[in-house]
Amino acid sequence: MQSAAQSPTTAPEPVRGPLPAPRNAALDAYRGLVMLLMMAEVLQLARIGRALPDSALWGFLAYHQSHVDWAGCSLHDLIQPSFSFLVGVAVPYSVASRLARGASFGKMFGHALWRALVLVALGIFLRSTHSPRTNFTFEDTLTQIGLGYPFLFLLAFCRPRRQWLALGLILAGYWLAWALYPAAQPGFDYQAVGVPADWPHHYSGFAAHWNKNSNLGAAFDQWFLNLFPRTKPFIANSGGYLTLSFIPTLGTMILGLAAGRWLRAAAPRLPLKRLLVAGVAGVAAGLLLDVTGICPVVKRIWTPGWTLYSGGICFLFLAALSWLMDGMGYKKWAFPLVVIGMNSIAAYLIAHLFQDFIASSFRIHLGREVFQVFGPVFEPLLLGAAVLFTYWLILLWMYRRKLFLRI
Repeated sequence: MQSAAQSPTTAPEPVRGPLPAPRNAALDAYRGLVMLLMMAEVLQLARIGRALPDSALWGFLAYHQSHVDWAGCSLHDLIQPSFSFLVGVAVPYSVASRLARGASFGKMFGHALWRALVLVALGIFLRSTHSPRTNFTFEDTLTQIGLGYPFLFLLAFCRPRRQWLALGLILAGYWLAWALYPAAQPGFDYQAVGVPADWPHHYSGFAAHWNKNSNLGAAFDQWFLNLFPRTKPFIANSGGYLTLSFIPTLGTMILGLAAGRWLRAAAPRLPLKRLLVAGVAGVAAGLLLDVTGICPVVKRIWTPGWTLYSGGICFLFLAALSWLMDGMGYKKWAFPLVVIGMNSIAAYLIAHLFQDFIASSFRIHLGREVFQVFGPVFEPLLLGAAVLFTYWLILLWMYRRKLFLRI
């Protein structure tokens, strides 16, 4: 997803330039990898893992195509932070491109606000496709990015020191707000807020401030989401996801902003050392906060510890792909990913809107027996693979005709 730009009169040196930088293939490949992981949910590996509980292989694959219940991280948990991180990476490139075309600050800021509004509206629309009425919810990937995007746009005007300061203030301030909010006391009725009676992930002591559906973010949503028309009063999100997570998600995007600034400033060289140091530092800082109990690493509520930990992994992914594709020159293998990455919004919409239609069409015209050739256990995998390949063929058709969906 590309980003808007900022004022040519106040923009710092890292985002200025008379000519836009050439398109970074590693960014497209990384974005494509992220979207492929998201689209690959149709393979239903978790369902096969449950059907074959004694298989270590299918158990491993199922784990990494599922979100962890609370603390920790699977490969699937890295989809949203990677997508958010890449929004930040794209900003310096987008800024340079728009400045080169003579865009004014007012026009660019207006476009940034419009983009944010469209992202939020699109996220709500997709969350409402199976609801009897509009489902006003703001915890999904698109709405979270949309809520933070105007602030990211403005931060791209600031010099790097102020961007890092903003990141520190966001994470420290968000952590402090949660730490000061009263933790649930013994006897708190967790089942009343949708937490199962046998929930094994309760924290004790100071870390209890980050327990599921008994935290600051949950309290905010119990007020905020009930301001909108609903089929029934909002009590809690079953997964623990929160509207306020857009604040630390903005921190993830700021980390991406730094990465994009480094890549563009160093071009045609690669700032691998910076990316690797930032990656290791982020992972180490997140783990340290987690093991000390200061701030657990929990993706579902996007704790500051998660921002640092997942952001560090994003730096490492970006470093690896940049080294492989731009440093070593191995680019041809990534073409399938680039096809997806250059049309990430289209890929997102296809995966959310076309799955049932494509799957039912295969069943109608080919019959279920075709997908049961290896037995009923593997039917979801074979059907899902056919659906996933169809997704890619649609994106390939769009790529060859230069049809790229932009917001």
